[in-house]
Amino acid sequence: MTFDSLLISAIPHSSALLGPLAVCGIVAYAVFLGLGYSQLKSFRQNLPFNLWLFIAHFFCVGAVWLGNFAAFHGLVPQLDSAAWQLAARVLLLLGILLLALACLSLQWWIAILRSTSPSWFFASVAGVFAGFLRSPIQSFWDASSSGFGRFLQTITFQSVGAVLHIFMPTSFVDPIRFRVGTSSFAVIVAKECSGIEGLGLVLVFTIVWLAYFRRESRFPQALLLIPCALVSVWVLNIFRICSLIMIGSAGAPDVAMVGFHSQAGWIAFTSVAFGFSMATRKLSWVQRTASETAGTSENLAQGGVKDEVGATVRPSDELGESPAARAYLIPFLAILAASFVSKAGSGSFEWLYPLRFVAATVALWAYRGELRKLNWRFGWTAPLTGAAVFLVWIVPLWWTRHSSPSSLGASLTALSMPARLTWIAFRIAAAAITVPIADELAFRGFLARRLIDREFDRVPFSSLTSLSVVVSSVAFGLLYGQHWIAGMVAGFAYAALVRWRERIGDAVVAHATSNLLLAVWVLSRGDWALWS
Repeated sequence: MTFDSLLISAIPHSSALLGPLAVCGIVAYAVFLGLGYSQLKSFRQNLPFNLWLFIAHFFCVGAVWLGNFAAFHGLVPQLDSAAWQLAARVLLLLGILLLALACLSLQWWIAILRSTSPSWFFASVAGVFAGFLRSPIQSFWDASSSGFGRFLQTITFQSVGAVLHIFMPTSFVDPIRFRVGTSSFAVIVAKECSGIEGLGLVLVFTIVWLAYFRRESRFPQALLLIPCALVSVWVLNIFRICSLIMIGSAGAPDVAMVGFHSQAGWIAFTSVAFGFSMATRKLSWVQRTASETAGTSENLAQGGVKDEVGATVRPSDELGESPAARAYLIPFLAILAASFVSKAGSGSFEWLYPLRFVAATVALWAYRGELRKLNWRFGWTAPLTGAAVFLVWIVPLWWTRHSSPSSLGASLTALSMPARLTWIAFRIAAAAITVPIADELAFRGFLARRLIDREFDRVPFSSLTSLSVVVSSVAFGLLYGQHWIAGMVAGFAYAALVRWRERIGDAVVAHATSNLLLAVWVLSRGDWALWS
C-alpha cells in the first residue's frame, strides 16, 4: 500500500462519518412526504430562508473539508485521532442542523411537526428501522448463493450470453466465474453489472415524475408505465454489456472499458427517463383531458376546481411548464447528450469533444427566436466577476503548488499539429461561447426562476429569492465533481450578478471570462486536470 493510500484511509470523509445516518434520513424523509404531503401543502408559500445560517452551514462543512485537504497534502498531521473523528462528526451534524434552520426557522419546524402529527413520528420510526436493517440487507445482497444480487446477476449473465451468441456465434460463457466474451475480449458480469442501479434510478425517477405531474396524469393507467420503464432499462443493460464485448473484440478495448463502459449506463437511463416523460405527456390514455383536469365550465369560470387534497386546479392549457422552457433547457441537454456520446466513443482521450460544441450550437440556433427576447447586454462588472471566480478556482492550486495528474496533455501531444490545434480550438470555443450560454440559460434563466413560479419566464431576475439562488447554485456546483465548492461559489457569483444587473448577458460574460482565463491557465501551465 502506498503512502497516499495510507493517508487517504486516515482521513475521515463524510461518507464514513455520516454514512449510516443516510439510510435513516432518506427513508424517514420519503415516508414523511408520503404520509404528510397533503398537510405540508399549506407550507409551500412564503417559506423563509436565512442566508446567514446557510453561510454558517458552509463554514461547518468547510472546516471538515479544509482539515481533510490539509491532511491529504501533508500540511498537518494525519487526522486519525478519536478527537478529530468526534469533532468532524459534530461539525457535520451541526452543519446539517444549520442547513435545516436556514431553510425553515425553528418556529416553522415546530408548526410543521404539530400539523403533521403523527406522520413525523411514523417517519422517524421507519428511518430507525431502516438503519437497523441496513447491515442485514447488505449481507443478504452479498450472500454467495441466495442473495438477490446473485439472482439478478445470474439472469443478466444468461441473457447476455444468449443475445451475444446471436451476433457473435463464436462467443463463450463461463458460468462458474460469470465470464462471457470472445477469445480476444471477455468480461466478468459481476453483481454490479446486473442492472440493479439502473432499476433503482428508474424506479425513483418514475415515481417522482408521476407524483409531480399527478394532476396531468390518469391513474391507475399511468402506473403501468413504471414496469415498462423498468423492463426497458434492464433490456438496455443487456445490450450495453453485449455492445461492450463487441467493441472490445473489434480491437478497441480502451474505448470499451474507459469510454463506453462508463457512459453507456447513463445513456440508457437518460433514454428511458426521456421516453417515460414523453409517454406521460403524449399518450392520450395516460394524459388527462381538459375536462378531466379542470372540471365543468362553471368551475373554470370560478377560477378552477379542487383536487382530492383541496388544492386549486388550473385549466389544462395553464398546466404544465412554460413553452419557453425548451429554449432554456435544450441547449444544456444537448451538451449533456453530446458528452455521453463523445465519452462513450472515446478511450482515455475524448477525441469527439467538438461534438459538444456542434450540438449546443444547433440547439441555440433552433431556439434563437425565443432567446432574442432576453437582455444580452453586459457591463464591466461581468468580466470583473468572472476574473474573481477564476481566482477562486486557482487558489487551491497556488496553495498546494502542484498540478493534479492528467493524461490529457500526453494525449494531445500524440496528435498531429493540425488535429491538436483543432481540438484545442473547439475546446476554447465551447468554454467561451456555448457552455456559458447553455449553463446560464439552464441554471440562472430557468432553474433559479422556476423555483419561484411555474411561469418562470415572467419572473424578473431582480425577483430571485435567496432560496432560489442557493438551490440553483448548489445544483450548478455539483456538476463539477471534485471542484464542487468552487463550482458553487461560481454559481452564487453569477446568480448575484444576474439579480443585481437584471439581465442574463452579464452572467454569460462573467462565466465566459472565467472559462477563458482557465483555458489560458491550462495552456500556459499545462495543468490539464482542469480540463479533464
